[in-house]
Amino acid sequence: MNQAQLLQSVVASLPEIVVIIGACILLIVGLFVPPGRRHLLGWAAIAVILLAAALTFAIGGENDGAYSSMFVTDQFSRFFKGIFYIATALTLLMSRRFIEIERINIGEYHALLLFALSGMMIMASATDLLSIYVGLELMALCTYVLTGFMRRERRSNEAALKYVVLGAVATGVFLYGVSLIYGLTGTTELSAIAAAATGQARDPGILLAVAFIVAGLVFKIGAVPFHMWVPDIYEGAPTPITAFMSVGPKAAGFAVILRVFLNPLVAVSEVGLVVAVIAVVTIALGSFVALVQDNIKRLLAYSSIAHSGFALLGIVAGGPDGIASVMLYLLIYTFMNIGIFAAIVVMRSERVQGEAIEDFSGLARSHRALGLLMLLFLFALAGIPPTAGFFAKFYILVALIDQGMVAIPVIAVLLSVVAAYFYIRIVMVIYMREPVAGTAPAFTPDLTLVLAIAAAGTILIGLFPQWFLDLAQSSILQR
Repeated sequence: MNQAQLLQSVVASLPEIVVIIGACILLIVGLFVPPGRRHLLGWAAIAVILLAAALTFAIGGENDGAYSSMFVTDQFSRFFKGIFYIATALTLLMSRRFIEIERINIGEYHALLLFALSGMMIMASATDLLSIYVGLELMALCTYVLTGFMRRERRSNEAALKYVVLGAVATGVFLYGVSLIYGLTGTTELSAIAAAATGQARDPGILLAVAFIVAGLVFKIGAVPFHMWVPDIYEGAPTPITAFMSVGPKAAGFAVILRVFLNPLVAVSEVGLVVAVIAVVTIALGSFVALVQDNIKRLLAYSSIAHSGFALLGIVAGGPDGIASVMLYLLIYTFMNIGIFAAIVVMRSERVQGEAIEDFSGLARSHRALGLLMLLFLFALAGIPPTAGFFAKFYILVALIDQGMVAIPVIAVLLSVVAAYFYIRIVMVIYMREPVAGTAPAFTPDLTLVLAIAAAGTILIGLFPQWFLDLAQSSILQR
């Protein structure tokens, strides 16, 4: 790599460099900031995110040669980085009150979120299996620590331990698939793998390698059969981190899946059938198991599993419409899921945990605004029109039907009816029960801003879904 290529690579990765340097500075500065002023670290982290976002969208044109073709700055990566910026910034905003109540106001919290963000950004731009792995592990290691950040809570420690063990296994499986691919094709670059795999007789070794890589990535999005970690981790992690993991790492996982399997390995037709089965089973398991949950974070964990399955259906559909529908789905899911978790944080107080579904009884009578916001987010998650959540599912179903797949959309709609029940059950608790004594939701300015942004995003995309779908279609990587 000559000097000009190095400079080009540095410019292409400037947003990632800014985020990593910002995280390092916050990590050092946090050692000297007194506990009473550590909330300023959160605002500093948001400033770093805004700077990185400005650089991301200021760097124009395509860059296909960064770091020896291991990194690109195409429209596809920009779209996903936008999702990551939104998710991380909203997580930082909702964290201030929570970390004060839970007494986990430690400076490393904000730095770890930025490091996790940088890992997701690398994943979105990576075009080599090794650079994908670097981003994947940078993100994963930070989320492991953040999951166990409530060190005095046994369930948080248990969740972090489970996450580390299962995550390490998934990483090993992914790397084994990468090693097989390299052994069979002599490269880890996605475009080179495509060239090596095209026009040759089907090699069973490539199918095996694909299976291992799929398994490693499916774990990251919480799809069946690698979903078992999701409920415990979602329940044990700090609520803002649960919100972050439910949207950020999930979107990063889908970014990698879309770039890997809808680019070089789409020719492996057997993958489509496997993904279709995984998607349907994932929706079914998430929908039915959520019916019996009493803890709202565990319920939303199984809801997240079901939503992962639904997004996978867009990959089954394939083509520009299928890819764009997945991207739109993830954008909408970011707003509505962050919103519902922000409402849970609002309910958290010294006396009320805010995690039992019964804690929300009569909320529409005692705190009408919060009840209305929860109604909006729950209806969106259920896919009830005319919310944005309806259009998220609608475009995926249309993409499937356009490909001549009718049975899968019918099954998905029936399972969505099942899923709608447990969302509506929470709505009934909010609107048809008597208020719980001692419940005192706290609308701090930070949380109010998060709820307002999440609600605005959910409503705006619901009003103008076609505009956002066109934005996703214009961001699809050219194959």
